Amino acid sequence: MAIAIFSTMILLLLFGFPMMIPLIIGAFIGFYTLFGGFGQLETMVQQMMAGIRPASLIAVPMFIFAADIMTRGQSAGRLIDMVMAFVGHLRGGLAISTAAACTMFGAVSGSTQATVVAVGSPLRPRMLKAGYNDSFVLALIVNSSDIAFLIPPSIGMIIYGVVSNTSISELFIAGVGPGLLILLLFSIYSWIYAVRNKVPTEEKVSWGARLAAMRKALWPLGFPVIIIGGIYGGIFSPTEAAAACVLYAIFLEMVVFRELDMRGLYNTAKSTGLITAVVFILIAAGAAFSWVISFAQIPQQILSGIGVDQMGQIGVLVVISIAFFIGCMFVDPIVVILILVPIFAPVVGNVGLDPVLVGTIITLQVAIGSATPPFGCDIFTAIAVFKRPYIEVVRGTPPFIVILLGVSAALIFFPQIALFLRDLAFR
Repeated sequence: MAIAIFSTMILLLLFGFPMMIPLIIGAFIGFYTLFGGFGQLETMVQQMMAGIRPASLIAVPMFIFAADIMTRGQSAGRLIDMVMAFVGHLRGGLAISTAAACTMFGAVSGSTQATVVAVGSPLRPRMLKAGYNDSFVLALIVNSSDIAFLIPPSIGMIIYGVVSNTSISELFIAGVGPGLLILLLFSIYSWIYAVRNKVPTEEKVSWGARLAAMRKALWPLGFPVIIIGGIYGGIFSPTEAAAACVLYAIFLEMVVFRELDMRGLYNTAKSTGLITAVVFILIAAGAAFSWVISFAQIPQQILSGIGVDQMGQIGVLVVISIAFFIGCMFVDPIVVILILVPIFAPVVGNVGLDPVLVGTIITLQVAIGSATPPFGCDIFTAIAVFKRPYIEVVRGTPPFIVILLGVSAALIFFPQIALFLRDLAFR
């Protein structure tokens, strides 16, 4: 049965069907094989509905909505201007500012693709004008957006938390350490690139201008305060924090900055609704598919076939990292999480791995795969936004991929990079 399901899904993907179709067809084949027909089809519908029932999933459209409002308004631009005021004059300062801006915007949106659009659109022209090679610029933007998947609020972590029944609050804070480490390493590489290529520096901004930029960014800086401070201060749950972010974004862009009117808010909500519909169809289809493969004990067959049960914790983490990295090179990250997490869940419990550490590593691998050829989704977002050919977008990615994989290895061998803040907050 496993061969029939996965062969059919791969064939449908090769014919160009969107990922929700192979997932649903795969689930149909599984139900037909297991129950000898479609007499138990209502069970499949029940599993699909159960997949989108968890209340914590409400946070996903809320964070997407808040990010869309920010992108259409002034909030994203003000955050970028503040970062530029402090590090723009350093050697490689524009590149460092881009990575830092991706981190800050990630602390609001939780979406890699929203970060590519919000940060890349204003900063790419400035970097090209300053003398940076376009391949480097595109690779920096695409890969720095990975940090948005780690820094809370991470949509990937929300999906993982729902699928694996892991605390989303603990996952959020565990992503901070790896996210900041990636920012540091990208900044060092940007400095080395600027020195080797003799990229000129920007003019140093006065302290008066820096203070002015900080004052302008004070309102947008309220987003991470609401999300991180609200959750870990015991004021909000992650879902409530997402709703508070939407209200705060509407207040900023419609009342304080007056950048958005009711028509603009309606168009933003409609765009968010379309994105959310696709995400929730994927989650529902993935839930039914996961139930089928779990009921048929396909995960146990696959894992026993490659001998994962005989590996220690480090071996299991290496296999998980490779599986998710390769998966996201070809398929949407949410789909990979929905399919692979149930497969690896039994062995993760058997070897005694911390599910928060596993979730952090999975989220990082998913983010890396999203920016890795041949089919990483962030690559195609960059192609659409910047209207550049595929080969130019991916040409500069190898050094960034090496850095990201190095951070993955560091997480496997030094888990406290992720777990230190979690233990500080929850233990």
